[in-house]
Amino acid sequence: MSPSSKAETFLEVDGQEVRVSHPDKVVFPETGLTKLDLARYYLSVAEGALRGAGGRPMVLKRFVKGLSQEPFFQKRVPDGHPDYIDTATLHYARGTSAEEAVLRNAAGLAWVSNLGCLDLNPHAVRAEDLDHPDELRVDLDPMPGVDWSQIVDVAFVVRDVLDDHGLIGWPKTSGSRGLHILVRIAPEWDFAAVRLAAETLAREVENRAPGLATARWWKEERGESVFVDFNQNAKDRTVASAYSIRPLPDARVSTPVDWNEVRSRRPEEFTVLTVPQRFAEHGDPHEGIDDAVGSLEALLALAERLGPAERPPRGERAQSGDGAGRRVSSMPLIEVARTKTKPEALDALDRWMTAHPDAASRLHPADTLVDGMRGSSSQWYRVRINLQHVPADERPEQGELIADYDPWAR
Repeated sequence: MSPSSKAETFLEVDGQEVRVSHPDKVVFPETGLTKLDLARYYLSVAEGALRGAGGRPMVLKRFVKGLSQEPFFQKRVPDGHPDYIDTATLHYARGTSAEEAVLRNAAGLAWVSNLGCLDLNPHAVRAEDLDHPDELRVDLDPMPGVDWSQIVDVAFVVRDVLDDHGLIGWPKTSGSRGLHILVRIAPEWDFAAVRLAAETLAREVENRAPGLATARWWKEERGESVFVDFNQNAKDRTVASAYSIRPLPDARVSTPVDWNEVRSRRPEEFTVLTVPQRFAEHGDPHEGIDDAVGSLEALLALAERLGPAERPPRGERAQSGDGAGRRVSSMPLIEVARTKTKPEALDALDRWMTAHPDAASRLHPADTLVDGMRGSSSQWYRVRINLQHVPADERPEQGELIADYDPWAR
């Protein structure tokens, strides 16, 4: 009987013994990758993974029931965590706080992998200074209908804007459809200033590449463009860090790349099965990121010159029954469903399309909005349709939701 066929096995990692429970449990059915395989993957790229996530408090995104079930988000580090896991206490705007895990070594990577964490989701701060980010994050998020070449074109515009303002961007595949560009900054500004700098960067990219890129806040207004997502720089946001395994059937990895690779490589090339050899042979393209610390002064000066970003006018906000202001979109939106899982959301979308074939035939790819929403401890999905390309007299009316999941119900 091999060690991995037992109910548990142990990995010796830099003098630490890390338990892996149910090591033979298959996590990725398409590739046959097991829990033990994933822990060993993280050990094989530990230097790079710790460069991205090490020393930072992180939210634990746990797929304890496998890829077929939605993960749950755990801010608080589990009781009884091993001594090699550090912690840091983060305070949130709602008045709550959480003692979160901080990884310092390869043993920590194997430990969080055993908890069912496929991707690593660190905050943009170091545990030693929780109020001043040392990383500005650019998330290039393509709308439906956008191909890889357009994402790449926008990425190079981002690089130019960063270069013009004294900053260096380090690209990596998101592990899904987009690109992340990381920027090391001196920890001298608070979250509000970093987010303002990121929003200013996004606005300047849109100014230089109109139609290709957008900084529009509201998703239904973005069209078939690449959203330069500055929202990832808010205090409560985390992003899958370098070498994170993503929850896609092919076990794709969020992989650092050189700028000279961005046009020629594709996200699907980088998986748990291919990245370890790449890392062993070529090292980490982000090896120099911690030595490339820049200042936000130039971007913040640009923010002053551009003036405040456009916000929805007050007339676009309606009063709800409880007196709270809620935005009313300028686009003809209808809501189709709220679901617990993405497959349920896509099924609801298909059912709406089948029920309204004439309207469905007029929709553009970016008119179908399936959004992952963060609930109290897990993700849920909202499905909306933008009827902007359907003649007004042919638009289906808002009807009863096909599914109405309540993520806050007890």
